[in-house]
Amino acid sequence: MSQVDRSSIVELLLDRVGDTHLGTRSKDQDWTWDETVRESATRAAAAQSLRREGPFHIGVLLENVPEFLFWLGGAALSGAAIVGINSTRRGAELEQEIRYVDCQLIVTDAAGKALLDGLDLGLGEDRFLLIDSPEYAALLAEHADAPVEVAEGVDEDTLLLLLFTSGTTGMSKAVKCSQGRLTRLAYQNSRKYSIKREDISYCCMPLFHGNALMALWAPSLAVGATVVLTPKFTASGFLSDIRFYGATFFTYVGKALGYLMLTPEQPDDTENTITHGFGTEASPDDQSEFKRRFGAELFEGYGSSEGAGSVRLDPAAPAGALGRPAHDGIAVVDAATFVERGRAVLDEHGRVLNPDEAIGEMVNKEGVRAFEGYYKNDEADAERIRNGWYWTGDLGYVDTEGFLYFAGRKGDWIRIDGENTSALMIERVIRRYPPVVTAVVYAVPDPRSGDQVMAAIEVEEGGQFDPAHLRDFLASQEDLGTKATPRFLRVSTGLPTTGSNKVQKAKVKADAWRSADPIYQWTGRGGVEYTLMSNEDKDVLEAEFGKFGRQRFLGDLPVQG
Repeated sequence: MSQVDRSSIVELLLDRVGDTHLGTRSKDQDWTWDETVRESATRAAAAQSLRREGPFHIGVLLENVPEFLFWLGGAALSGAAIVGINSTRRGAELEQEIRYVDCQLIVTDAAGKALLDGLDLGLGEDRFLLIDSPEYAALLAEHADAPVEVAEGVDEDTLLLLLFTSGTTGMSKAVKCSQGRLTRLAYQNSRKYSIKREDISYCCMPLFHGNALMALWAPSLAVGATVVLTPKFTASGFLSDIRFYGATFFTYVGKALGYLMLTPEQPDDTENTITHGFGTEASPDDQSEFKRRFGAELFEGYGSSEGAGSVRLDPAAPAGALGRPAHDGIAVVDAATFVERGRAVLDEHGRVLNPDEAIGEMVNKEGVRAFEGYYKNDEADAERIRNGWYWTGDLGYVDTEGFLYFAGRKGDWIRIDGENTSALMIERVIRRYPPVVTAVVYAVPDPRSGDQVMAAIEVEEGGQFDPAHLRDFLASQEDLGTKATPRFLRVSTGLPTTGSNKVQKAKVKADAWRSADPIYQWTGRGGVEYTLMSNEDKDVLEAEFGKFGRQRFLGDLPVQG
């Protein structure tokens, strides 16, 4: 195979023609890379036969099954763009997203079609291709002998993906990704995360999200590694899948890794083939525990569907650091003045002692070239590109040794009694508590002045949760300041999440203490215990806002009583 870097996904696919190395594997069937590309050519011909006027956008609403990968290749060959439809969306939200991106075909199955029934998508029934139907089998048979060829005009600038952002803080936007950009990421990430031809890449994150596409599928295609599929991530099935496939590489997000680390440890955990993985937002404790239990290295990174390449990995990076800025254009700045922030001074626990001087928004002064914009959203484009720079919307800081740290999303720094407190740091402390799967921390208004810290934690269904034990645990953590201890605690067995398993913090924050989940309040002078709040307790709390003239801070919270 040629070692020359290609400029488009179609060129990478053409490199795989004739390649007898395993390309795609499921529990039911295997395909070589040559067979994978030919399956893609069949889908490309089918798509071309059904194409009509307008944007050539094909929605895919499927779990991680081989058909998803074949349609990715088929779209590339035919010049179409794949829109990965988030299977966790429902109703009006799902209808709005699909109509917004102008899909002219939707590839799904009977289960996916049931989610779409009753929605006004502006499409006739003939625009839905159900992969488990006889009609679909007939369509593929009609185009089974289609040659592997590239549609006229397809090149590196051709749009290939419309990726919905995770939507943890608001309505999703569709990020544009061309064939050229995905190809550049394929090469960058295969080198960065040491993905080689002999690797077997276990795809357990959803294919409608950038994590699986940019960090696993495209890099594996570039080097000819094998991609193996599981319909969806399950903590209980992870290790058995790894052993079944002989998988060596995988990708993850923090919550999924948290679930995995809650599975009972077994004496033979290290008897597996996994050697390395890449992911985001896992706690340092989960990362170190994974390495201890399973004997594999994790590359914890930072990035987004909009832009990537902000960090250069460094083995000497302290726990919690992302690495070093990838180039001189990566900076942490004051969003109001555009002035670069000073270096962060850390205490022995890694807490920032000078947050007002060090914390700022992470920008990429050269990132305009990589960011290709949002689909039909000039306002959102303008928010990302200011002063000729790409603004991530995330907070960060650089320590005195030059290491870059993620400090949370904008709004994740909570001001308590005139001091800034990091929501992200509190989350990391809470995640150390063994029963916790994941945690999000945010500010809620105080009846008298300022804000208080609230945490929402997720525990396993059927598991034991003892608020007194958590109280004692938090009190024993030396790196948790007294003002950072959550004053309100929401305990859930299923916090609302995006399709990529990230908690929808905006929704959780909007609920505050008005949630069907149990809510505990820190009570007693100096904080004696967490007490379960009744509806009457919530009414009393909300009445205090009126007493002190702060009713407006309750916002849209439904006040009762």
